[in-house]
Amino acid sequence: MIEPLEHRVRARIVDVPNFPTDGVLFKDITPLLADSALLTDVVAAMGREFARDEISHVLAVESRGFLFGVPIALALNAAFVPARKPGKLPRATVQERFTLEYGVDTLAIHADAFDAGARVLIVDDVLATGGTAAACCRLIGQLGGTVVGASMLIELDVLGGRERLRAAGRVLSLVHY
Repeated sequence: MIEPLEHRVRARIVDVPNFPTDGVLFKDITPLLADSALLTDVVAAMGREFARDEISHVLAVESRGFLFGVPIALALNAAFVPARKPGKLPRATVQERFTLEYGVDTLAIHADAFDAGARVLIVDDVLATGGTAAACCRLIGQLGGTVVGASMLIELDVLGGRERLRAAGRVLSLVHY
């Protein structure tokens, strides 16, 4: 019998307490990344939900979101847009400040990342409080794009991040904690 994808993913995620700060239980996905067959299945599952949505761009969040965003963009025949920390992109950017479960941060994308009317899928590894993904929604809106949905590897249900993503359309999370 083939084990469900969620069980296979859970078996490869390692909890690391008090990282990056005290009180945070970090979900280490590097063992999942080391399993090429599982990684292939994860990327396929994260993109499959949006295959018929005419996605023009995949916006993924630095840095672990990039690991999933690029192959999903390729599978959807879409452009890839990196959302990075300020000062990491070489040309004019738009920026958005947001709160997360252990602090405040800012994301930036190139000001010419896409034209108005772009249909954008947000990709990241973890949906926690929803601050990061909500900031991505606002960045996409600043450039006139439409958020079609969000595809996440992990969702930390207890932190309620999904509630902040009502404007994001469909939200897919492969594993819930």
